[in-house]
Amino acid sequence: MRFKKNLSLIVLLLITTTSYGQIIGVKGGLNLSTMFPKSDVGSLNDNFKIIPGFHVGLTSEFPLNEMFSVETGLLLSTKGFKGSQVDESLGVITETDANMTLLYLDLPLTAKASFDVGSTKIYGALGPYLGLGLSGKNEYEITEMGETRTGKNSISWGSGEFEYNRLDYGLTAGTGVDIKTVQIGLFYSLGLANLFNDSDNNIGESKLTHRVLGFSMGYKFGIN
Repeated sequence: MRFKKNLSLIVLLLITTTSYGQIIGVKGGLNLSTMFPKSDVGSLNDNFKIIPGFHVGLTSEFPLNEMFSVETGLLLSTKGFKGSQVDESLGVITETDANMTLLYLDLPLTAKASFDVGSTKIYGALGPYLGLGLSGKNEYEITEMGETRTGKNSISWGSGEFEYNRLDYGLTAGTGVDIKTVQIGLFYSLGLANLFNDSDNNIGESKLTHRVLGFSMGYKFGIN
């Protein structure tokens, strides 16, 4: 029920924002995602690496004047991380490699400033985003005493033990160029929402947030 309410809120926000929009577009591109772990006892594995993914969806931009505009959209976006850890117990070394891949529906809302440079426009954008987790999976590989076993499981969203918060939010900043109907951009999203749903996990107060560096290309309709 909470999932349906959150999804309805995101769609309503997009419809409200784009009702007065003048420029509709599509965009997609590469996500380089990781997560930032933090614990007050320092027991979280911080050897998190980047995992590649994608984003794709619709955008809407409506100008406020010749220089400033507001841009929003609905984007399917992957997030997650690669992690590795080596443990030793009683002379036995255990190596663990894990991938977490999550799929979100993101709603960014950024203020955009554009500057004419010849026949192109250079822009900068800054604003918040809201994300809703749709699906996800964990894949792992464990090597111990020369033997390797693999496995995977689906992410469970909710407020219970071993479940993850579905709602994500944070800040996104970007820059790029508009060449008539084509937009080429670079952005960075700083997640502020904790993926863990509580701190009762025997490792003290802990937090796990998203970090995404993205490269995108878009096309805008209705521009001469």
